[in-house]
Amino acid sequence: MWGRRKDPEDATDAPFRREALTHVDALHGFARYLTGADSDADDLVQEAYARAFAASKQYLPESNLKAWLFRILRNVFIDRQRRDANGPLAPLSIDDVDDSALASAAPSSFDGDGVTSSDLETAMLALPETSRTVILLDLQGLEEDEAAAVLGCAPGTIKSRLFRARAALRELLKDYAPVRRLHGL
Repeated sequence: MWGRRKDPEDATDAPFRREALTHVDALHGFARYLTGADSDADDLVQEAYARAFAASKQYLPESNLKAWLFRILRNVFIDRQRRDANGPLAPLSIDDVDDSALASAAPSSFDGDGVTSSDLETAMLALPETSRTVILLDLQGLEEDEAAAVLGCAPGTIKSRLFRARAALRELLKDYAPVRRLHGL
């Protein structure tokens, strides 16, 4: 009698919500790398799900739910960055990196042997947000067109950003493995 009143729309939203919640771990991992902190990632994911559930009627069943949720999460992150007075005044963009500076980061120059997950996390967090985002979307298995939908750009732009982001990551990690091998770590 005193319980929550049942809304007829709850029954129609239940399958959508169940399917959306299957992506919570992927979204949390993505949010963790965007924010750099578990508690901030939790808040980001919670707000993204609140927005997604509120806008569930706008979701088209024939579209990619995972990509739609990633787009919402990234938009929440961007909104928070804009509201944050302590945020960066001039955020860096991977598109601003000079291609010649990345030439030394060719795939053959990096040997990932000896790089720990902590090293990788530190390097990922050192990348600009757009670089982290494109790498994480790729790691989550999103195709170029799906990642382009999340980021609101052309698939060709995703290819370029992913190349540059991977090269920047290799550059950040190139010194880790040799130093560890020299010191026997």
